[in-house]
This record gives sequence, structure tokens and C-alpha cells, in this order.
Amino acid sequence: MKLILCGKGGSGKSTVSALLARAYEARGYKVLVVDSDESNFGLHRQLGLPLPEDFTHYFGHKKGIYEDGAQDVFAGGWHLEDIPEDYCSSDGAVRLMAIGKIADAGEGCACAMGALAKTFLEHLLLRDDEVAIIDTEAGVEHFGRGVDRFADVILMIADPSYESVQLAGKITEMGKTFDKPVYIVLNKVDEQQKELMEEAVGDKGTIIAAVMHDRGILTAGLKGEKLEKRVDAADRIIDALA
Repeated sequence: MKLILCGKGGSGKSTVSALLARAYEARGYKVLVVDSDESNFGLHRQLGLPLPEDFTHYFGHKKGIYEDGAQDVFAGGWHLEDIPEDYCSSDGAVRLMAIGKIADAGEGCACAMGALAKTFLEHLLLRDDEVAIIDTEAGVEHFGRGVDRFADVILMIADPSYESVQLAGKITEMGKTFDKPVYIVLNKVDEQQKELMEEAVGDKGTIIAAVMHDRGILTAGLKGEKLEKRVDAADRIIDALA
């Protein structure tokens, strides 16, 4: 299964990605986490892994992705074991790869990274005991690029904000365009916020779980530490998608 996680900036996509990765691992799955956010430098810390080399470098950096024949490397599809070891870091059954990062001012846009993410996901082949979790950049640009077309499920992470409530409706609508199911995960909420968001989201989408406000998780994120805690919400998400 390929899960794409999306939402506004700061909603907690990376946190939920890390929690899901460890929950799937505990159930015996091999997990690939794909960091496709060109400005996120924290997901690897939450997984307790070193940041792998940008996958764009496999093609000679961004310009090489558009060269004739560059995409032929994916011909026939790629399994997890086909991903070059130099572009992954791993811990147990969890593996992390990073599509690419904007490292320098003036280096240009991230369009090539979006194109690579789309092509990679299109050709990624998963077995029954494998799952890919794709952590996207903030907003909806990846929908415009068509990356989400190659997901099995779209998870929208919503924090307690008016912006997230409105975005839930937009992302649900865009998911329907690609004929993909969209589910909403509330994040960083207390009981009152959870009730308010459930009411506010209404028919804008289907809420399947809520990750409650947790000081330990927030503190680990602030310090850039590995998320060790197992939360029930991650298991509820997995059960809902089974």
C-alpha cells in the first residue's frame, strides 16, 4: 500500500509519518518512508535515522532528471530491494529515502523533485507485507503535479486550525478527481478541539483517527529526537485502512 500524507505546514505530517512507520513495523511490515518535502529537515530525526543522500543525485542532481533516458532506470518497476543502498538509511524494517532538498539560495525551483517523486511512485512495486509512506510538502502543489495519482490512499493531517478545516474539503475534492480515497487524521488536538473539528469538518471528509495533544511527542519533535512512543491512533489508522 502506498500512503500519501498531506496537509498544511506544521500540521504534523512528519510526526504522523514516523508514528505510522513504527506501528506498521510492529505489525511485521517492511516500511519505506519517502521524504518528498524539499524543505523538511526533521523527518529523519523523528525516525532516528541519518538523512540519506538526495535521490536526485542518482541522476546527477535536478537537471539530470529531465535528460533523455533518465527515467528508463525505472523500466519494469522497482521493488524495495532495487533502491540503491547509497540513497537510503534504515533501522530495523524501516527504510528512509529523500527525493531531494533545496539546499542553496537561488538554486531554482523544486519541480524536478516533484517529477522524480511522481515517476518513482508510479513505478514502485510493493508486496503484501510492504508499505510506503510518502511525506509530502505543505499545501496542494503535489496534487497539481499529479503525484497523488499513484497513491492507494491519501491521508490529510489536520491540526486544530481554520485553515486545516478548509483544506480538508479541498483535498477531499482533489482526491476524488484522481479516484483516490481521502481520510482525515486530526493531530495535536485536545478533547474540546477534537469535538469542534469533527463538527467543523462535517461532510468535508471522513475522520478516521485523532492523535491527541501529547507533550512528550511535541518535546521530542522540538529536540529532534526519535519518536519512541507508540500511540493508539496509529493503530486505529492502520485498522481503518485494512
